[in-house]
Amino acid sequence: MATQGNLDQWDDFVGARYNPNRKTEDFRKFDESAPAGVREFYRENHARQTREFAREKRRQYAVLGKGEMGIWETCEYLNTLVDESDPDTDLSQIQHLMQTSEAIRRDGHPRWMIMTGFLHDLGKVLCLYGEPQWAVVGDTFPVGCAWSDKIVFPDFFDANPDRQVPSYQTRLGVYAEGCGLTNVDLSWGHDEYLYHVVKDYLPLEAQYMIRYHSFYPWHREGAYQYLMDDQDRAMLPWVCKFNPYDLYSKSAAAPDVAELRPYYEELIAEFFPARIAW
Repeated sequence: MATQGNLDQWDDFVGARYNPNRKTEDFRKFDESAPAGVREFYRENHARQTREFAREKRRQYAVLGKGEMGIWETCEYLNTLVDESDPDTDLSQIQHLMQTSEAIRRDGHPRWMIMTGFLHDLGKVLCLYGEPQWAVVGDTFPVGCAWSDKIVFPDFFDANPDRQVPSYQTRLGVYAEGCGLTNVDLSWGHDEYLYHVVKDYLPLEAQYMIRYHSFYPWHREGAYQYLMDDQDRAMLPWVCKFNPYDLYSKSAAAPDVAELRPYYEELIAEFFPARIAW
């Protein structure tokens, strides 16, 4: 079973990796000195996230056959990921989500964006369905075309079976120039799953924030620009606007869930019915 501490390790790694104050010359040094657990996570992730795997998981989960839950109910369900013996954190998943959404709220952004911040990581319930962490968290990337060297630990792709598929090892691979990210298969994870769960309830900007917030090679490193269409170019600034709240919203003071719950229950009811398909 995944623990909160393990999941936070990936989040902390990403937060440090994409710190805008880091010097360019220090970039690869951090990769080499990353915690052993993070390196092993990405070693397995890059070896096993094939195009067929990602497409199969999308077929499995995009049909939303796990039942129905409300948004708040899902937050409480996700709280079972917390390992209370972990000395590194005593925050629940709801508190982590509220840190993001409350930072967005303080800056006066629209209510749909506050809602997006509150639920953006709920796709991590995949861990509770029995999925391994390498198929739930971590940076995402296209499968079916050449891997960019902007992806974290690109050398680990040498163990991926897709390395032996010539049609996947070209710049465009199975895609066409300007085909649009909607037509590109990304590695499977919580972003893509949650997108399918909530896409009918939130505006396009929110859908992009949810679906692509872990696609760092694209929105932070500028890779795969040639796959973008006009819609992607219009939505990219919104993903970039969301990113700092995702990375840097952690604070020493834990949100008071009981005090904030009425606000978020009202917010949820504005966008979602009482129960939705998962």
